[in-house]
Amino acid sequence: MEELKAYIESGILELYVLGDVTPQEKAEVEAMAAKHPSIKAELEEIGKSLELYAEANEVEPADALRDRVLNSLVVNLADDRTFSAKEKEKPEANVIRFERAKTSNFFKYAFAACLALLVTSVIALISVYNRLQDSQHLVASLTTQNQQMANTVSLKENEITVLRDPSFKVLKLNGTPKFAQSKLTIAWSPAKKQVWIDMTSANMPANDKQHQYQLWALVGGKPVDLGVFNADTTAKGMKEMKEIASADAFAVTLEKEGGSPTPTMDQMVVLGKF
Repeated sequence: MEELKAYIESGILELYVLGDVTPQEKAEVEAMAAKHPSIKAELEEIGKSLELYAEANEVEPADALRDRVLNSLVVNLADDRTFSAKEKEKPEANVIRFERAKTSNFFKYAFAACLALLVTSVIALISVYNRLQDSQHLVASLTTQNQQMANTVSLKENEITVLRDPSFKVLKLNGTPKFAQSKLTIAWSPAKKQVWIDMTSANMPANDKQHQYQLWALVGGKPVDLGVFNADTTAKGMKEMKEIASADAFAVTLEKEGGSPTPTMDQMVVLGKF
């Protein structure tokens, strides 16, 4: 079967129909056609195709050209006797005439079916893409929720750890006269050098974007920076600050964003001593 396919695709059959083959090739094609029905069928299809192409591209000759050709035939008719006997015995061109192929709507229906399949495929792809986008949004939302839950669990674990650890001391910082309503609770473990502030119970005036609260530890009368934080009313749980091993008191001042190397005394909000 592979050899027949290769023979059909070689182009020899088209040349045979056109009469452009050697006598040896002609004999070979005819032998193959007699032996293999598929070769014979292919020859018929090629002949039909050539007929259809010729009919679709035929050109009506001009009247002057027709007269010229006919006159030429008449003039040269007397010269036929000059042909040799061999030339007279020359076989006719090996062109096989086949019946005209019937008109078929196969390609029209096939094109319509392919177009319908393409439209259906595009619609299906759009639907799958939309579902994929929805799934990605859902995964992103769940990831955010899981991260928030993990943060909440972490804060609760820290809070429980601080409350259960006997090394922590709890100190409530009360508001100064200028900020009488303010208050803040801190937990400090001298042994672990850890300082936590309780954001849940904090009552501090909201700070703007240009300012932050700064926690200080007073050690031997000198202020030590323990970090900055914001009075976020939505913040919950415990917030860890910088470490310190010893302190006489703790205070919070309102400073420029990022903190200050020294506290602004007239902006002291809360203060507490042990």
